[in-house]
Amino acid sequence: MKLKVVCRKVYDYVRYDLKEIAFPSSLPDPPHIKKRRKLTWTERYYVLKEASRLYAASWVRDIGPDLRPNDYKKNKDEEDKTHEVNSAGKEKEPSTLEDLAVAARGGMETLRPALQRLYMTRASAYRDALKGFIEGYQEGIQQVISRKEESNSQRPEDGSKRSS
Repeated sequence: MKLKVVCRKVYDYVRYDLKEIAFPSSLPDPPHIKKRRKLTWTERYYVLKEASRLYAASWVRDIGPDLRPNDYKKNKDEEDKTHEVNSAGKEKEPSTLEDLAVAARGGMETLRPALQRLYMTRASAYRDALKGFIEGYQEGIQQVISRKEESNSQRPEDGSKRSS
């Protein structure tokens, strides 16, 4: 290709396509919605810079303070306060949903063991509940059988008393 054609294609890409990728247009707003002002070039630069930083940080396996530094500052402050209050320092265990969210960010290698743990805990809870149900059912059957045996053993005695 000629240099002129290449330059024109790059210019068109930057002018139309890249703008649409960075700042996608959407459907028109309803008439009652007030439109916002357009961002300045410096504001656009900061938005693009922050978005690219967050996107790059999301590809890191160890998601930590790089992705959300403000959240980690709050967590550290809260942990310091709780350690001062509680000298024992009991750490709370993450919920299943938090565990899955962290595993999903890590990719398929970390998501598979987390899902296996989830399914195994649910399966063990189901198995325990089923065992409890079966034991209760068997106890109920034993009670019914013992009542029948008691009633059968009492009937002949009652019948013999009546006939005598």
